[in-house]
Amino acid sequence: MTDAPDRLQEARETVAADIDRAFDALLPIPPDSRARLYEAMRYAAIGGGKRLRPLLVTAGCRLFKVDPERAIRAALAVECIHVYSLIHDDLPCMDDDDLRRGKPTVHRAFDESTAILAGDSLYALAFEVLADESTHEDPFVRAELIAELAKASGPAGMAGGQMMDLEAEGSDLDLAGVTRLQQLKTGALIGWCLEAAAIMGRVPAEGRTGLRGYARDLGLAFQIADDLLDVEGEEERTGKRVRKDGEAGKETFVSLLGPERARQQADLLVDQAIAHLHPFGEEAELLRDIARFAVARDH
Repeated sequence: MTDAPDRLQEARETVAADIDRAFDALLPIPPDSRARLYEAMRYAAIGGGKRLRPLLVTAGCRLFKVDPERAIRAALAVECIHVYSLIHDDLPCMDDDDLRRGKPTVHRAFDESTAILAGDSLYALAFEVLADESTHEDPFVRAELIAELAKASGPAGMAGGQMMDLEAEGSDLDLAGVTRLQQLKTGALIGWCLEAAAIMGRVPAEGRTGLRGYARDLGLAFQIADDLLDVEGEEERTGKRVRKDGEAGKETFVSLLGPERARQQADLLVDQAIAHLHPFGEEAELLRDIARFAVARDH
């Protein structure tokens, strides 16, 4: 059997290459005045990043023997949403960041107007990808994928969490408040990745409980690891500005629990996430690897 680090690394490299190829094919630069917009979209979307969400989609789809080409299309859709959110999150009116994935943010490399339109366009592209028959032949499956992604990325999901995050500056959020914020801002999109696998595998709602529990615990563990990196990480490794939450006066898992307790909580959440996969056998090993990677990473 392949060792876990090798298996995970191979899967990450494969998914990253597949996603880059898909973006390259979807975003040819047109010979007109839209060229700058497409260049900005390509700049943000191609290369770099952990590709965690596409990896989760494809690893989840393995459980139900979903066609890999279809799985990549769903993976591409969620990465469109993720990249759009990063572009907008970095804007001066939001987190005002100059560095992302080790290079200047889109509004710095281009300009604010182009960055906004690039994010808007990637958001729209996600649903265009899911609506295409190439993603699934069943229109009801496509409709469910679209509806769930809209919910996960909108005010009841990621965007709602981002609003709560903006409001959190200088506030006294308790642990329950921080948890709720991160369940929306980070967790909702991670949850969709496993939900999408179940939808494409035609798993009924009652059969998705374990995957939902896995996604919930993984999302929180991943965010705690991000909070730890913000406090303890180095910009050269993380590829983005660090110690910004403390400077903004935001409460995080680390500020509320302290680094050691936060690390222990992340480890506990990873164990819980893995336990949710007990109905599955070896086909879930990659999902288990991903959970362990979530807290062991340095970027």
